[in-house]
Amino acid sequence: MSTFCVYLGSRTGHDPAFLEAAGTLGGELASRGHALVYGGARVGMMGALADSMMAAGGEVTGVMPDHLVEREQAHTGLTRLIRVSNMHERKASMAAHSDAFIALPGGIGTLEELFEAWTWQYLGLHDKPLGLLDTRGFYAPLLTFLDNTVQHGFLDADTRANLLDADSPASLLDALEQRLGQ
Repeated sequence: MSTFCVYLGSRTGHDPAFLEAAGTLGGELASRGHALVYGGARVGMMGALADSMMAAGGEVTGVMPDHLVEREQAHTGLTRLIRVSNMHERKASMAAHSDAFIALPGGIGTLEELFEAWTWQYLGLHDKPLGLLDTRGFYAPLLTFLDNTVQHGFLDADTRANLLDADSPASLLDALEQRLGQ
């Protein structure tokens, strides 16, 4: 069983497809026998992901700093909730408990977490695969920007190729599982 760290919004966004994709991903992870580690909230897309994963019989670990437990409304029905002191510990704990990373639509926190995990991979601190779930083209502008950074010589093509992307949970999991050797 592999554990997937998923970064995503604690809000639902304006398009119902984002919430639906979070729920579909949770069910797909569980049906494939994977575990989930995420930010630990019970609201927004985070809650939908955790709820769908648990409804399908999956194991879910949330990681949340003490100062966010009340603000983000910590999910109390998880397999395990790890409380940490700060955001740095949260990201380190999530990374330590995972075998791969996925980012769904989200805001600046989601992007910051994704880019830190990708930077750690680039620096050789881990060799875990990373992927974007590009629901309704949410990440298309970012992917275009990243391709542009390659064209201008600020990002190596191999590093860019390490960030996988797909528009469906099943397709993204297929690609990530292949990188994991499953």
